[in-house]
Amino acid sequence: MHGTRVLDEADRLMTVCNSCRYCEGLCAVFPAMEMRRSFSDGDLNYFANLCHACGACYTDCQFSPPHEFNVNVPQTLAVARADSYAAYAWPRAFAGLFARNGLLVSLIAALSVAAFILGFVLWHDRQILFGVHTGPGAFYKLMPHNAMAALFGAVFLYAVVALIMGVRAFWRDIGEPVGMTADAGSIWQAIRDAGELRYLDGGGVGCFNEDDRPTDRRRLYHHFTFYGFLLCFASTSVATLYHYLLAREAPYAWWDLPVVLGTLGGIGLLIGPIGLLAEKWKRDPVLVDHERRGMDTAFLVMLFFTGLTGMALLLLRETSAMGPLLALHLGVVFALFLTLPYGKFVHGIYRFAALVRYARERRTMGHV
Repeated sequence: MHGTRVLDEADRLMTVCNSCRYCEGLCAVFPAMEMRRSFSDGDLNYFANLCHACGACYTDCQFSPPHEFNVNVPQTLAVARADSYAAYAWPRAFAGLFARNGLLVSLIAALSVAAFILGFVLWHDRQILFGVHTGPGAFYKLMPHNAMAALFGAVFLYAVVALIMGVRAFWRDIGEPVGMTADAGSIWQAIRDAGELRYLDGGGVGCFNEDDRPTDRRRLYHHFTFYGFLLCFASTSVATLYHYLLAREAPYAWWDLPVVLGTLGGIGLLIGPIGLLAEKWKRDPVLVDHERRGMDTAFLVMLFFTGLTGMALLLLRETSAMGPLLALHLGVVFALFLTLPYGKFVHGIYRFAALVRYARERRTMGHV
């Protein structure tokens, strides 16, 4: 017996699949499964986070519904994966709150921070909020740089600590001692597999969504979202170096590196999340976890709003709309950071750790 019913079901399915092995070439889950004869809770959570939900194994399986064996690996591992986010979350009490009310909590947090900034500025000087500010330091007339850095530095540090604690618990549970350093070869292989989304292709044919015709749309939108997020993070990092090392204050000219990176990242965050949400709504219901969509949807929505408010701020920063737009953008970014450890973002961290473990297992077993 396992800790939850879904892990009991996952064990049953893996036992069936281990006897059949028809799907071993589709993704990393089945070769990892074949290295075991029994499955602990940690093993099953490891498989769940290796799964990229391409749906190929459901389509190819001779035992999928309506067969009496009722083998539905994508949906079962989707539920187990969502459970794992809550199981390893830190602090544990927050996991349920965000899972049940993810989008609502995110929007409330974003609007609350935006309202606080707007109220603070209105209380002191209404003209600053609706005035036209240009040149270096224009943003900081709305909110002093030190206050902005303290507020967002604190929530970012909290997100980092919570993510570290969560992945530490996951790493231990899947069988890797925390003190054991993964070898460079395994890490590099995991970076390549994650960067290419290697296992989101259904064994080479594509991802199955609303029907039996595979496509690469989900893979494409994942790339837009992932690299858009990285470009926005790079933009913020470069702007921080500009501020502290070169004494150059935002906003910067449109050709400056922080703006170029942020613009490209913002475009990615407009295209990717909308595409992923559209694909999510079109997916075959038999492949997905219906009950835990809260934080999945919230993360994509907050990424989209981050890109949308950032691009609007860039286009209108020399108008009277700059103040309200900056407050709204900062509120959205704050909410995004606050919810990172409890939603869809964390699946990328756990999946990367699972890919590192898988790469090491393959190397240990002598596979290429």
